[in-house]
Amino acid sequence: MKKILITGANGFVGSFFVEEALRRGYDVYAAMRSDSSKANLEGLNPKFIDLPYADKNRMKKCLAGLKAVVGQFDLIIHAMGLTKCKHKEDFDIVNYEYTCNFVNALMESGMTPKHFIYMSSLSAFGSGDRKTLEEIKLTDEPKPDTAYGASKLKSERFLATLDTKAFPYTILRPTGVYGPKEKDYFVMLDTIKKHLNPGIGFAPQYITFIYVRDLVEVAFLAAEKQGTGKAYFVADGDVWTSDAYQKLCKQLLGVKWTLNIKVPCCLVKVLAFLFDKIGGLFGVTPTLNMDKYNILSATNWKCDIEPLRKDFGFKAKYNLVKGLKESIRWYRQKGWL
Repeated sequence: MKKILITGANGFVGSFFVEEALRRGYDVYAAMRSDSSKANLEGLNPKFIDLPYADKNRMKKCLAGLKAVVGQFDLIIHAMGLTKCKHKEDFDIVNYEYTCNFVNALMESGMTPKHFIYMSSLSAFGSGDRKTLEEIKLTDEPKPDTAYGASKLKSERFLATLDTKAFPYTILRPTGVYGPKEKDYFVMLDTIKKHLNPGIGFAPQYITFIYVRDLVEVAFLAAEKQGTGKAYFVADGDVWTSDAYQKLCKQLLGVKWTLNIKVPCCLVKVLAFLFDKIGGLFGVTPTLNMDKYNILSATNWKCDIEPLRKDFGFKAKYNLVKGLKESIRWYRQKGWL
């Protein structure tokens, strides 16, 4: 039986990796803090381990102990990371430094897997050109405009220093991931249900999506190939404007009307700056901050997924309509909507 280790297993995306790995018959090890909630893993029964990412030497001892009991892992999906935090420096600590500690400990303890998949983000590249509206391509220069994206890029660049024969890896950079259990896109659905439809700026925003189950499918397609150090953008291949997306949400929710509010970018930027400062004083992370503003005000999130299609034969099973329908059904069943 093949063995898989999934870090960040109790997160939104991580829980779907666990579900699919169990379905495929893997011996599944779920890495998460012992005091973390297992709500996303309800009904699933992986083997739980707590890895000390902050201390490489402790990590080596932990992995050496695992090696003695279970041997090496066939596949590791590294989905652990912060998407929000109170202090921006924590992005670097968790997303970059912990990743370096983990990878170095794997190699130094003789626990290098047959394939290591790193879950990065389109944010590592930043948004595309707002004037030409051309797709972001793998050959473009990364220009992350959030602390989160910058931390992911640093991890990618660390992996790029490794010999793929000694440490075979693949990097996946998904665009906006949505689906059951996800909370950020849920906020938009919940707001529209309450007949409110806020927007930032007046220029159309071109956005892309990937349904969580399609993202999981990509990871396992990648696992079947040799880890050659390549990186891929992951999206379903469709492009939506923000207005068209909001209209679709209204339609699928059965909402007949909303109060449409367009707030100028300059005002939102000022508010985001102030909320960042106030949040820093009180040690809290405001919902609206400068990183969030940079994401919401970007007008071009198109990305080139042709390499993904060519190398893995990927074709999304879920377009946005199908994915949103399934998500809304889940939110309603759980009483979120």
